[in-house]
Amino acid sequence: MIGEINGLDASLSRADERLNLANIELASVRRGIRENQHALRVAKHNLRASRKTIAQRLVTLYTNGTDTSTLELILGAKSLDDILNQLDTENRVSSVDAEVLTQVRSLETSVKEHARELAREQRQVTQLVAMRRQQQRAIEVRLGDRRNLLSSLNGQIAELVHQEQERQILAAQRARQEAPEIAQAAEAQTAQPAVGATVATPEGATVIPPSSYSGVVGIALGYQGVPYVWGGASPSGFDCSGLVMYAYAQVGVSLPHSSYAMWNDGVAVPQDQLEPGDLVFFDGLGHVGIYIGGGMFVHAPHTGTVVQVSSLSGWYAANYVGARRILG
Repeated sequence: MIGEINGLDASLSRADERLNLANIELASVRRGIRENQHALRVAKHNLRASRKTIAQRLVTLYTNGTDTSTLELILGAKSLDDILNQLDTENRVSSVDAEVLTQVRSLETSVKEHARELAREQRQVTQLVAMRRQQQRAIEVRLGDRRNLLSSLNGQIAELVHQEQERQILAAQRARQEAPEIAQAAEAQTAQPAVGATVATPEGATVIPPSSYSGVVGIALGYQGVPYVWGGASPSGFDCSGLVMYAYAQVGVSLPHSSYAMWNDGVAVPQDQLEPGDLVFFDGLGHVGIYIGGGMFVHAPHTGTVVQVSSLSGWYAANYVGARRILG
């Protein structure tokens, strides 16, 4: 039964990070919609102004009556659009204003393109919102399953769970006291400078520049004992990517609130070259933490736990995906 709960916890963590990624994509599409709406308004305004210019020139031609072919066209047309559609020969175009007419054509095309793009983005938003709702419903079902499993545990197992939670809190308190020493050691480890993006050794191997952000280790360790919260990204509660994002924000680095999106930041780091501050990923990118040195990392594991330090062994070794180093 404990195994079922652990499996649900991992599944919930992945679902949380997928939901975070959907929120990032949704925000991006909505920004695109706002920009497209503005561009569409500008294009329509410019189109109206250009069409007004054409109309004024046609009135002048009609009043003067100097161009009989254009005059015939004006008298036979049903609308301004009808006139514009028939102004296709060189002599007629030059009678009105080739440059303004070309601008009208261009703006009409621009308006249509922006309208099509806006419709496409609106459909994309609808799909993303539906996907997000579906993910939230799935999360609610899994949380219900988890509660049911926990409630069916007998008193002895429940007591073991309680003892484990107390152990985690005590460990968090001890680690918080040791955080300054760990951070100091991390900074010392990364004190050697490197030139350029990478450095080639005499043997031809490529060495990645040292971590520039070992200071985030001390920041993250300072929040041990803070409970795991769905979508949390503040000291009142963190999910895994929320903890990483918050710690890096304190040193002026903006990271996305999603372990899947974080995988695209920085550069890849082999496991044997890990340094404090590197991001370590697990479970198909569904979980992320911050490496602190000595084969250990700090993270917010899953529902029912707190921010804590774990070893890159056991389940985490079996489900390790890779690491990324955020460069300064």
